Amino acid sequence: MEYVNHSNSPLGEIILASDGEALTGLWFAGQKYEGSTLAAEHGEKDLPVFDETRRWLDAYFTGKDPGFTPPLRLRGTDFRKAVWEILLTIPYGKTAAYCEIAAALAQKTGGSVSARAVGGAVGHNPVSLIVPCHRVVGADGSLTGYAGGIDRKRTLLTMERNGSAVTE
Repeated sequence: MEYVNHSNSPLGEIILASDGEALTGLWFAGQKYEGSTLAAEHGEKDLPVFDETRRWLDAYFTGKDPGFTPPLRLRGTDFRKAVWEILLTIPYGKTAAYCEIAAALAQKTGGSVSARAVGGAVGHNPVSLIVPCHRVVGADGSLTGYAGGIDRKRTLLTMERNGSAVTE
């Protein structure tokens, strides 16, 4: 059984999903691909993983690196999961370009990986914020695509760089 719960944030309502043990989804309400990995049948329930995720979100939105990651269970193709694992290594307050992620993945697999394919995987990240897809930028540093919206991406990156809280 899968479960959902909700959390309020300075940037809007957040939907949380879990398999009962680990976080499987985190989306801003209304964002592109919201609920894409969520089973059609799910129920609303409060779970310890949701409480832990809210602690992470509370710390994060004060402009600080939370210093921990709630338990995650990422669902997707092997390629997407490999991209998401690389996203988890992008330090708080830093960014990486799609082409850099493609190069890292190509080096890891010994094959060729396109930045466009990486972009598709980044865009379908089911656990926004915690798996920091907002930290991925264009090769020239430009803010490109973010399922939660470019304005949110800009706000999140500014908050991380300045160490300042996001206010409503």
